[in-house]
Amino acid sequence: MARSLDGLVLAPVADQAPGQVGTRTRFAYHERDGEIWAEYAGGDVVRGHLVGTREGDRLDFRYVQLKRGGATSSGHCVSLVVELPDGRLRLEETWEWESQAGSGTSVVEQVEQAGQVEQVEQIARSTGNVEQVTEHVR
Repeated sequence: MARSLDGLVLAPVADQAPGQVGTRTRFAYHERDGEIWAEYAGGDVVRGHLVGTREGDRLDFRYVQLKRGGATSSGHCVSLVVELPDGRLRLEETWEWESQAGSGTSVVEQVEQAGQVEQVEQIARSTGNVEQVTEHVR
């Protein structure tokens, strides 16, 4: 099993369709006792949250997000956690919207440690959880 996601910041490797997560989106992950959750923001997403479970290298979670312009959307995702040769983690995701039509696949990868605290603090400020989020990366 790949190492814990707790305290890691991940980013998509490619942009999705307009109004969805993209390369400017950052996910601040947490993991404890088989539970996973994350806050995310950036690009077309003003604020997002995901929550679910981890069994081995398989994540199963639901997500909800607020987009620029005020629209909300939600969906379900199953991801495979893969450790890259350089030690970073990658999530290979299969997702489906539940609030609208559409499904697909995407890849998010752990961003380098440099600047990680600043990225997480930016996400935390947008979600109002500065202390809770940053304690995992300091």
